Amino acid sequence: MKRFNCACGQPVFFDNSRCLRCGGHLGFDPERLDIVRINQASGNHWSDADATEFKLCANSVAHGNCNWLVLVYDTDDYCLSCRLNRTIPNLDHPENPRRWRTLESAKRRLVYSLLALGLPVQSKVRGWPLGLAFDFVEDQRSNPDVADAFVLTHHADGVITLNIHEADDVVRVGVRESMNERYRTVLGHFRHESGHYYFQQLVAFAPVVEDFRALFGDERNDYAAALERAYNEGPPPDWGDRYISAYAASHPSEDWAETWAHYLHITDCLETAVAFGLHEPVAGDFAAALTAWSAFSISLNEINRSLGLADAYPFHINEVTADKLQLVHDIIVGSTLPR
Repeated sequence: MKRFNCACGQPVFFDNSRCLRCGGHLGFDPERLDIVRINQASGNHWSDADATEFKLCANSVAHGNCNWLVLVYDTDDYCLSCRLNRTIPNLDHPENPRRWRTLESAKRRLVYSLLALGLPVQSKVRGWPLGLAFDFVEDQRSNPDVADAFVLTHHADGVITLNIHEADDVVRVGVRESMNERYRTVLGHFRHESGHYYFQQLVAFAPVVEDFRALFGDERNDYAAALERAYNEGPPPDWGDRYISAYAASHPSEDWAETWAHYLHITDCLETAVAFGLHEPVAGDFAAALTAWSAFSISLNEINRSLGLADAYPFHINEVTADKLQLVHDIIVGSTLPR
């Protein structure tokens, strides 16, 4: 994540909508990937110092749940991130507005990373058949009045479904412990599931699929049988020598999604570290970035331990995983899909 400043010079952050120093209104411009100070002209008509004209996202106007801007001539009232939503939680439920804010905050961070990497972010809801959509739904564990007893977070045909229960820290940590996971966050879910989506866009029908299979295995192997075996038997004893996580060992598709998520973890964290003066800019190729990350993540973990917290990045990048991360990088850099 970049470092942002208000026009008055005050440091501000990605989710801010007001500057605490000057009181100015702020919004995120997804075209420039920057926070800008805006002045109200009339109604929902705003402009910045460059006279670019905006309107606030409809989710900001109606719910105060977005700080992204929409160009005033855009016929869509929702921002680039919010127009990806196909289903949002029932906001009449007293806990759901809070849960939805948590989900949207993480989703915007995902979309920022995708845009920064030059990846296409198009809305299936707005008529792009190969676009992306999000369903934020609940099951009877959080709301006994809904029909579904259990909703699994997953991706299918461009639609990422996320159980809003994951926005509750106590629930999420409980699931993490019961599944013996090292890491489980809302942002992690978004990054993982986006990996499944971009596999279909960038890999599945491209010549690079053979490079993928050489490193990850054949994604055409029976997925249901592989997942059942993984849940019943657990990962192979040597999974740490070949995979970034135990779950990655379950199937090549999950290995890709986990590796993709870690690529986003690494690139976003390194960008943030450089932006805040915690690390020098990394010169060279992606291998240099991986070397820098390996050293920086140790420092990051030690800082957490000094505060009595769990490791921020409880993973080891082995040689095989490094090659997989390199392939993810090469595929993203080599993408020719229109944004």
